[in-house]
Amino acid sequence: MVGRPAVPEVIWARPERAGRGPTPAFSRADIAAAAVRIADADGLDAVSMRKVAAELGCGTMSLYNYVPRKEDLYELMLDAVSGGYDYPEPSGDWRADILALAHQAREMMHRHTWVPRLMSPVYGFSPNALRYLEYTLSLLDGIDTRFGEKMELIAMVNGVVTTYVANEIATAERSRSLPWTEEQEQAARTGYLISQISTGKYPRMAEGFAEDPGPIDLEGVFDRALNRVLDSFDPR
Repeated sequence: MVGRPAVPEVIWARPERAGRGPTPAFSRADIAAAAVRIADADGLDAVSMRKVAAELGCGTMSLYNYVPRKEDLYELMLDAVSGGYDYPEPSGDWRADILALAHQAREMMHRHTWVPRLMSPVYGFSPNALRYLEYTLSLLDGIDTRFGEKMELIAMVNGVVTTYVANEIATAERSRSLPWTEEQEQAARTGYLISQISTGKYPRMAEGFAEDPGPIDLEGVFDRALNRVLDSFDPR
């Protein structure tokens, strides 16, 4: 394969384009933007070197001079969308700042629903990922704890956000594929659940639903999950 390395290599350590010849027709940013457009429109599985090349108006083989592997293309895509974060000055309340950043991440993943599938420490050292990490560490300057524990906190927060959003996306995609509305299905499932609890076989659940039968506050669950993670690192 043209340009494909024979040994492990980080895409960011490579020149923008391998080989000799005229000035490159495209930049990595161009390639990433094309791949992101395809993924946003048709899903991650629709992204291929052939489709990205067609989007850019070049030959598939020539694209390998810029991006040796599809995994490198994924890394370019993640870095591109990670460039959309806003980094305000720290407020002095590290918990509030971390929560605000987590909400940004959630919104970004809903704009680019393929992102949770690619979240991996392997892709964690691209230029925009490093910028995100440095900023997040700056929010934790006031915590008297080791660097390793700060990194653990960041990883746990990102894990909560990614898992939560992946579940939201999967639920929404399933709902769109059904021949009935989400409300109709929820009513049917709730009716079944009530019929089972009414048998007396599940006294703890019966007691719990009698105490709080209302709908789940998904926004509240998201914040509570994150706050429980932050609680475990809060020195207060």
